[in-house]
Amino acid sequence: MTIDLILNVILSLIAVFMAIVFHEVAHGFVAARLGDPTAKTGGRLSLNPLAHVDPVGTILVPLTLAIIQLIAPTAHPIFFGWAKPVPVNPNYFKNPFRGMLYVALAGPGANLALGGVVALVCRLVFLAIPTLGTTVALRYGLAANALHAIFYVLGMFVIYCVVLAAFNLIPIPPLDGSRVLTYFLPPGGRKIMLSLERYGFIILIFIIFLGGLDFLFAGIAPLWGWLLGGDWLTAMFT
Repeated sequence: MTIDLILNVILSLIAVFMAIVFHEVAHGFVAARLGDPTAKTGGRLSLNPLAHVDPVGTILVPLTLAIIQLIAPTAHPIFFGWAKPVPVNPNYFKNPFRGMLYVALAGPGANLALGGVVALVCRLVFLAIPTLGTTVALRYGLAANALHAIFYVLGMFVIYCVVLAAFNLIPIPPLDGSRVLTYFLPPGGRKIMLSLERYGFIILIFIIFLGGLDFLFAGIAPLWGWLLGGDWLTAMFT
C-alpha cells in the first residue's frame, strides 16, 4: 500500500460522490421545473452531498470497494455507488408519463453534459500548455503534485459521469432506463414494467453477479478514453 494509492482512492471517492450528487439534483431540478415541489421542499435540490447520502449506496458500497482496492489494488480503480433517490410526485405534472420521461433523462443527461464540459475545458488547457501533461505526470514539487490531484479528480469525475449515465440507462427498474422504456411501450408493456418494479433490484444484482457491469464498463471505456485524451490519461495514471 502506497501513499499514491491511498490518495487516488480518496480522490476517486470524491469524484464518484460529485457525479452522484449532480445526477440526483438534476432529477429534482427537472421535476421542480415541471411543477413538482417535492424535491425542493425536501431539501434535495442542494449540492451538499449530505442531503443525498444513502447509508448503503453512498457510504457502505464505495467504502467497501475502497478497502478492497487498498488490500488488492488494481491498475485503474473504479468505484461505484448511488445516492438516496430524489422523491418525485408525477401527479403534479400536466402529463405524468411524459414528465417522468423528462425526469428520468435528466440524471444521465446531466452527467453526460457535465462530463463533456469538464473534459472540453481540461483538454483545452492541455492544448494551451503543451508541457502540462509531462509536468503533471512527473509530479516534481508541491505545485505539480497539486495539479496532478486536480486533474486526477476531474478525470475520474468525467469517467464516473459516463459510467453513471450508461448504467442508469439500463432498462431495468428502478433505473432511469426503465422509465424511458416505459414511456415508449404500449399499455400492456407498461403494465409488465410496473410489475417488474418489485423484482428490479434482484434482477440488477443478478446481472451484476454475472459480470454485466464488466461488460458495460468495457463497452463505454472508449468513450471516456476519447473524452480524456492521451495526454490527460498519461498524466492521471503515470
